[in-house]
Amino acid sequence: MPRTAIIILNWNGAPMLRRYLPSVVKHTTLPDCEIIVADNGSTDDSLEVLRKDFPTVKVLPLGQNYGFAEGYNQAIAQVDSEYIVLLNSDVEVTPNWLQPLIKTIEGGNNIAAVQPKILSAERRDYFEHAGAAGGYLDALGYPFCRGRILHHVEPDTHQYDTPADVFWTSGACMLIRTETYRQVGGLDGRFFAHMEEIDLCYRLNARGYRLICQPESTVYHLGGGSLNYQSPRKTYLNFRNNLLMLYKNMPATQFWWVSLCRFFLDWVAALQMLLTAQPKHALAAIKARLHYHRLKPSYHQIRRYNLRLTTHPHPTTIHHRSIIFDCYLRGKRIY
Repeated sequence: MPRTAIIILNWNGAPMLRRYLPSVVKHTTLPDCEIIVADNGSTDDSLEVLRKDFPTVKVLPLGQNYGFAEGYNQAIAQVDSEYIVLLNSDVEVTPNWLQPLIKTIEGGNNIAAVQPKILSAERRDYFEHAGAAGGYLDALGYPFCRGRILHHVEPDTHQYDTPADVFWTSGACMLIRTETYRQVGGLDGRFFAHMEEIDLCYRLNARGYRLICQPESTVYHLGGGSLNYQSPRKTYLNFRNNLLMLYKNMPATQFWWVSLCRFFLDWVAALQMLLTAQPKHALAAIKARLHYHRLKPSYHQIRRYNLRLTTHPHPTTIHHRSIIFDCYLRGKRIY
């Protein structure tokens, strides 16, 4: 059995495979390491590209499009390895990218997951939005990163080149212990995509695990490869899934006032989108809130279960201020 399985989820992504998979094959040099492409029922020529151009890569056909979250669950259920790497199909890895991640997870107490420093594939001297140099939550449940606060992304001037404990590790490139992934329930398939790795990491934090960003490893992420940043569907999933994540995991003493603040802030955000000629995004944000309330009862039992297993209700990697107020009222746009 391979010790580490690198799993790349693909759906109609033949151009991404041609562009980015060669770096994974070239720079994954550790023994006992397997590269797997799990295919979410592609209808393009992805499978033919893999067969002809990447004969050393294992192909795992899933038969249908399960989405990002459940697609990984389906693939990981068929993998037997000590570690798994969740790797987006639009990620370019670099020499020696995997070794520091494995060394870190093996060298610390109770470390469940590790991510590299994630830079932009298009602006290679800037951090990438989805993960940057490690992710956190603010007091109201909004995610941000070392190197990225809201939509403000910093250039990489090596200011975050030290390992750090983080609240969430990016699903763009995350090494995690297979047993731990399964123990905490994996990704929430109903999220489909977006926020699913932060929800997973919330459970890990709440149960006392550590998560680390290890910048000795660097990868380049295109971002928006499966769903464009300008898509109202992305807005909908981010708003809905963020609210579901908080309901699933946040202790009652914190959740009641956070949910009240978020009610007003989400409506302000929808109004701002409407006033800036983004009516489809405004509608997506409103639909997200409505669908969150519709789905909420089906998560009652899951919330009770998660809170029962919580041993660390207030992780130190949750910021005690609001990045919304800090960014827009105090002008703070750097971590």
